Amino acid sequence: MRIKDRNVVFTLIYESLFAYPAPINITYYWNFGIFALICLAIQIITGLALAMHFTANIDLAFFSIEHIMRDVNFGWLIRYVHANGASMFFIVVYIHTFRGLYYGSFLYPRRLLWIIGVIILFLMIVTAFLGYVLPWGQMSFWGATVITNLFSAIPFFGSDIVTFLWGGFSVDNATLTRFYALHFFLPFVIVALVLLHLYFLHLSGSNNPLGISFSGDGGNTFSPYYLIKDLYGVFLFIVLFAIFLFFAPNVLGHPDNYIPANPMVTPVHIVPEWYFLPFYAILRSIPDKLAGVLALGFAIFSLIILPFIHKPEVRSMRFRPLSKIAFWFFLLICVALGWLGAKPIENPYLIFGQSCSLLYFLYFYIIAPGIIHLEYFFWEPRYDRYIGRYIYGVPTWPWK
Repeated sequence: MRIKDRNVVFTLIYESLFAYPAPINITYYWNFGIFALICLAIQIITGLALAMHFTANIDLAFFSIEHIMRDVNFGWLIRYVHANGASMFFIVVYIHTFRGLYYGSFLYPRRLLWIIGVIILFLMIVTAFLGYVLPWGQMSFWGATVITNLFSAIPFFGSDIVTFLWGGFSVDNATLTRFYALHFFLPFVIVALVLLHLYFLHLSGSNNPLGISFSGDGGNTFSPYYLIKDLYGVFLFIVLFAIFLFFAPNVLGHPDNYIPANPMVTPVHIVPEWYFLPFYAILRSIPDKLAGVLALGFAIFSLIILPFIHKPEVRSMRFRPLSKIAFWFFLLICVALGWLGAKPIENPYLIFGQSCSLLYFLYFYIIAPGIIHLEYFFWEPRYDRYIGRYIYGVPTWPWK
């Protein structure tokens, strides 16, 4: 009996890493799922190492970070890997998400796969926010104060929720302790969801650049073809990560967070980490507090309902020229929101931020669905098996 048949665990590993059928034409954009898995493992391992030396106390938290950086063997490396690993994690996941959006990976039969992925993204945002508070610098303290105060906009129960999150009537020691416990716990929830994500991926199969259904015939097995391809991609990713880590470890951090938290001194401009900036720009572009919180929630919820409001006949935008233009315009809007989130709340940034926020939601609910109907009205898509891609209009062969 072969080893793979002796144990159910070995069977699962074999079917996932070796015998899993994959489309023959997937590109390096499909490597970013593996990159995300590598980043998650790095974050958990380095986080466990940091937890051994961190002290969740407002009088000691900042100095315990300094102790890790200066006194613990290779503590500076572990801390920089963890801090910059969060940025790399979000870069990889954002590219992974936009790839799925471009190639229609959110459509049936991968709806549940997409929804679980969006939930993972949401938990990543929450976990990263909790971790940003732990160093207890100026931006950590005031960021926690601003974000947790958003829950006070909820009618009737808002103030009670804020008091519960704080563990008192201000951001204090109880808040830091709770955030530390949740920051330690949520990554394991993310791991469980990632395993569920992989299960549904193997259940529905991988998408491909053509967007056509793949039954497993005529493709390659995951090993050795895509295993080698993924290992090559991981090698390049680690090299890029190392260059970023050793030559510019603080480039994405805010200098005010290297100042101990002081409740009596408010920073001139409170800015979250860069991966929160697009959502932060949407939040503050709306003057009303409750409406801003709802817009922030809908910015992520729109991704969840995407499979139910976008139903193109052709999955991939490679064969839908108007949708492709709209997609790149949407990507430009997201980048602009990230840039605006770091700017002060004053004109012209305020007007520009409100315009970009409006366009963000218009893309999901009006622009993209409208273009899908427009494309189908003028160009009925058909898949031409002779040229191996979708065509529009009159079919190539009259008997088809």
